[in-house]
Amino acid sequence: MLEKFLNIFRIPDLRKRVLFTLGILAVYRLGAFIPTPGVNAHQLELLFNQQSGSALGLMDLFGGGNLRRMTIFALGIMPYITASIIFQLLTVVYEPLARVQKEGELGRRKITQWTRYMTVILGALQSIGIAAILTKQGLVTNPGIGFDLMTVLTLTTGTAFIMWLGEQITDRGIGNGMSLLIFAGIIAGLPRGVGDLIQKVQTSAWGSFTIFAVLLIVVGMVAVVAFIVFVERSERRIPIQSARRIVGRRMMGGQSSHLPLKVNSGGVMPVIFASSILSAPLLFGQAEWVQNNRFLQPILQALQPGYPWYELLYMLGIIFFAYFYVSIVMKPDDIADNFRKSGSFIPGIRPGKRTSDFINDILTRITLVGALYLIVISLVPTFLISGIRFDKIFLVGRFFESLPTWVTHGLGVNFYFGGTSLLIVVGVAMDTVNQIESQLIMRHYDGFSPRSGRIRGRKTW
Repeated sequence: MLEKFLNIFRIPDLRKRVLFTLGILAVYRLGAFIPTPGVNAHQLELLFNQQSGSALGLMDLFGGGNLRRMTIFALGIMPYITASIIFQLLTVVYEPLARVQKEGELGRRKITQWTRYMTVILGALQSIGIAAILTKQGLVTNPGIGFDLMTVLTLTTGTAFIMWLGEQITDRGIGNGMSLLIFAGIIAGLPRGVGDLIQKVQTSAWGSFTIFAVLLIVVGMVAVVAFIVFVERSERRIPIQSARRIVGRRMMGGQSSHLPLKVNSGGVMPVIFASSILSAPLLFGQAEWVQNNRFLQPILQALQPGYPWYELLYMLGIIFFAYFYVSIVMKPDDIADNFRKSGSFIPGIRPGKRTSDFINDILTRITLVGALYLIVISLVPTFLISGIRFDKIFLVGRFFESLPTWVTHGLGVNFYFGGTSLLIVVGVAMDTVNQIESQLIMRHYDGFSPRSGRIRGRKTW
């Protein structure tokens, strides 16, 4: 394995890409230690400790702890993700934008540029909300218009810079830039999660059950990682037969192959999209007029992580974005048309519309399985942190008061030991390793997996 790893640095182009990616990630982590001027960092840390199981904790997870320390990268990559969601939805429902997308590379560049503008606008709006929240909570040393302008300028510029860093990794590095930035943020928080577990052992936070609980959490984390790897590598293979045809004096075609359809084609994107959408009410609910409104306040309270309505919308959001993402990535009509043009077909299925419907039916079924898998993985941190407050359901809540405490109030364990964080870390790591392995195999080097081997030329005598 060490020899295979060293092969990365024997290829000049791949070595340059890997080192460039590591350098960009180092710059990103450096920004995590530059604070926003005028914020009381100690009081802010206490606030996050009190609300670790809320949407604040989720936003801080994706930001790599930048929001907790209110650094120049406090907004993280969330404005860019939200802008991407908006434009991907618009390309489906707004026909002029769909035509722009079909223009090829030129259309893609236009949409990318508009996404950048939208990211800056969303970053500015969120910065205004954060400045207002900090002032209201008494976390500002010198409140006033000067602090508000400085905060908006600092956080918006930080968001634009993060977006640029992610694009540089995608274009000149290895892997998906935005996903790697989220990955780096979560990995940076792992030591804090380990320290939290050690502290619970030292203080016997769960009494005589503490040691067993910690061992159970570690074993569960390993099991979740194994489960994620198994599902992420699972695929449904559709057999394909190519028709025989005569080219000159040769008989071409007649070979059998398969079309691989991944069970979870969307990867971690449905989870990130659903989390991003549901984190929006957090800033909206901090407005004073909203908190004083007797109609809106209970609704926003029910949309906090750990409450049944939030979890229900979260699950529905994952299912929706799983199908939405697959509809963008996989187009059965185009696949069927390519089969027809190349003379290939699925045995027992007529070419054209029947082939398209057959592929669409399979995608519908396996996407549902993939969405349910994402839901199961995403609910793990909910039980670890805050549980699901079934006892708060309107009218029927008292029937759930007899449930165990760990179901309704959780175990108080950090995000970093399950669910969303592990899904992102494992998914991004696997995608990045696959890209590196494909680069190695393309240059006739051994890959990381046992099945991949160096392509050897014929021996000469």
